[in-house]
Amino acid sequence: MVPPFVELPRVEEGVYVDIVSGEPLFTSLDKFDSDCGWSTFSQPIMHYQIKEKLDKSHGMLRSELRNKIRNSYLGHVFEDGPKNRGRRRYCINSASLRFINKKDLKREGYGEYMYLFYKNYF
Repeated sequence: MVPPFVELPRVEEGVYVDIVSGEPLFTSLDKFDSDCGWSTFSQPIMHYQIKEKLDKSHGMLRSELRNKIRNSYLGHVFEDGPKNRGRRRYCINSASLRFINKKDLKREGYGEYMYLFYKNYF
């Protein structure tokens, strides 16, 4: 039996940006497999870029995630994520994201986010 939260092998490191606004939202370092079929992360890069809205549809209570500036739909967040990562599970529609490989961050205009991939940066 496979455990409910399995770490994905990190083949490529990088940043996931909002397809509409280009804002960096998540990193590959926070990505994990929750076996739900959606891109799943334990946390955003910066919480202020995402807003949560109560969603009572489909007979459940959950929080819908939207880009705070553009108001574009991103997915949902649940409180049943991995305990060692803060229990949050950000299930993001992969069509709302674009992956930028770590080696391309500077060329794509996201060089300031290189620090995320170096533990002893400061």
